[in-house]
Amino acid sequence: MTSAPTGPSSPAGTDEHGQEEPDLRGNPLAVPSGLPHGLPDFAALRTEHFLPAFRAGVAAQKALLEEVATSTAPPSFASVVLPLEDGDPLLRRVSRVFFHLVATDGTSEMQAVEAEVTPWLTALSDAVFLDPRLFARVDALHGDETARAALSAEERHLLERLHQRFVLRGARLDPEQKETLAALNQEISRLETRFTQQARADLKGASVHLTDAAQLAGLDAGQRSAAREAAIDAGLEGWLLTLVLPTVQRLLPSLEDRSVRERLYRASAERGTETWDLAAQIAELRSRKAALLGFADFASLAVADRTAAVPEAVEELFAATVGPAMRNVEGEAARIAARAARDGVEDLAPWDWAFYEARVRTEEHAVDEAALQPYFVLERVIEDGVLRAAGEVYGLAFTRRDDLTGPHPQALVWEVHREDGEEVGLFIGDYFTRDAKRGGAWMNVLSVRSRAEGTRPIVMNTLNISRPAPGEPAFVTLDEVRTLFHEFGHALHALLSDVEHASASGTAVPRDVVEFPSQVNEMWALRPGIVEHYARHVDTGEPVPAEQLERVRSAALWGEGFATAEYLAAAVLDWRWHRLPGDTRVEDPRAFEAEQLEQAGLAHPLVAPRYRTGYFQHTFSGGYAAGYYSYLWAEVFDADSVAWFEEQLAAGRPVREVGEEFARAILAIGGSADLLAAYRGLRGRDREVTPLLERRGLV
Repeated sequence: MTSAPTGPSSPAGTDEHGQEEPDLRGNPLAVPSGLPHGLPDFAALRTEHFLPAFRAGVAAQKALLEEVATSTAPPSFASVVLPLEDGDPLLRRVSRVFFHLVATDGTSEMQAVEAEVTPWLTALSDAVFLDPRLFARVDALHGDETARAALSAEERHLLERLHQRFVLRGARLDPEQKETLAALNQEISRLETRFTQQARADLKGASVHLTDAAQLAGLDAGQRSAAREAAIDAGLEGWLLTLVLPTVQRLLPSLEDRSVRERLYRASAERGTETWDLAAQIAELRSRKAALLGFADFASLAVADRTAAVPEAVEELFAATVGPAMRNVEGEAARIAARAARDGVEDLAPWDWAFYEARVRTEEHAVDEAALQPYFVLERVIEDGVLRAAGEVYGLAFTRRDDLTGPHPQALVWEVHREDGEEVGLFIGDYFTRDAKRGGAWMNVLSVRSRAEGTRPIVMNTLNISRPAPGEPAFVTLDEVRTLFHEFGHALHALLSDVEHASASGTAVPRDVVEFPSQVNEMWALRPGIVEHYARHVDTGEPVPAEQLERVRSAALWGEGFATAEYLAAAVLDWRWHRLPGDTRVEDPRAFEAEQLEQAGLAHPLVAPRYRTGYFQHTFSGGYAAGYYSYLWAEVFDADSVAWFEEQLAAGRPVREVGEEFARAILAIGGSADLLAAYRGLRGRDREVTPLLERRGLV
């Protein structure tokens, strides 16, 4: 990143306490960007810009909080809720930019900044929720029926949510308890940062280096090219098989050399040493925090402001799905073992599952994913698939803006409009893996839609797709196609948000339904009328044969037992780590993991959790603590919504009309209203679990 002179020109001075004020001269974060839609000036940003901007933002936020706390005017939405929800604009701006960049380009310098500022932000959060003066202002407004009646429905919902958040974060504790809670929060934050950074290092360090070309047998040209590029980037001869975050690696279905499969699988599943103990420490501190707040365990605290509301609701979902999923696994295992035996493999191992699962899919269901791969070129999947579907269903249009600089040279920028020309915002895609990027796939925002502030969304999707050699196309697997549609479902939630206040925008919904819109968007990935536009052969341009796609659809339930079981194993692990009472310390995290899977009926010699404890970033550093169940919980809404879409389309309604109704009812409202009530308004009833059970072959 290069430098450009922007921002205030006045020199640094001292504040009223004699402390040196941060020097923001030439700092592109100091003022809102003048670029389209407020896109940050990434071309001007340097690592050294962040600490001064954070210091200034934290100071401004403290001043804002003091102003709210000491006001003698009657509390109002504008004087209490808005400043507490939105905070200081500089701090909001620098935080969004920094935490995106540290996840996608986490250099040692950026990680050092992260380690320094995370405690500041944790302390600042506690300065809000543990300040009795602030809670008194919120509580007074919350208890004033006349004042509440004068608010809009969105404002009443935000006030209710803010009041609940204060209570759940300790506002009613006594001063000594608040001091203890603040110390716990600081230590949890510090350990979460260590977990993130170490898990990223472990992921990079687990790459498998090969020097014999024969060991690459089974990989196609694109996969070989990506492995060669990874080796070159690492300064190595030969080929480097880099890892993605989940346990099962994307090359396992292709690698013919069983010893290489074993190396790759073990490298993935046995990742981490320090992270296991960090996970145990984090879980213990979270359980102590929950006990301090009056909850039996952290899971009970975590679901209190989600749609599940109580732990029993989550455990009922597990109970309904674990048994059927494991029965499906046994059926799949028998077929896979029989196929492996034909190759002389009698001792089927976890690293063989994906390889022979793919062969059963090819031979029994006539689905050859290797033969399909030339039809899935990344750029075409995005432009003619993901973005085209958004146009057909929701009326959005996308224009590439190569004149705008994204957060990384590989990132692509699109300007988003409605078909009538109305501006919507910007969409940024950063798709290729690299050493300094954390694993996985996610969506985040740099700006959100707010009618009150006049802001528009800047939305980003980040993935970890293997980068091809220069000049060669990037191919994606069927799973990666679905991931592209999934993450763009989150983007749609932000792009189509239509709320008054920023704090209610887009994905500002309860954690256990945030995956709902993204999972719904997966329905378009292989849908007739959409897939033919993007699934075209890289050389001939011919669309993928219709019979091939039909085989993929008809084989949808094959492998669903494994997929459900590996997910449930991770979800239950997350849950069991957070059902520990406050005085429990797990001394042997690996033994604990094994015991919990056995007790839950999810222990299977061939099926590991999608994420094991030592690299479970979702739960130990990614915001999903006691929340990984959310994917299945949200899929109940998703499957029921897809059934609704199908019913409406079967009745002859145009897809645009149906899409716009879904957008108005669900996507546009963000966190401005009760989503359960909104869903009842769309569906005419509460959600039903049957479509989910049918989709996953659990009935």
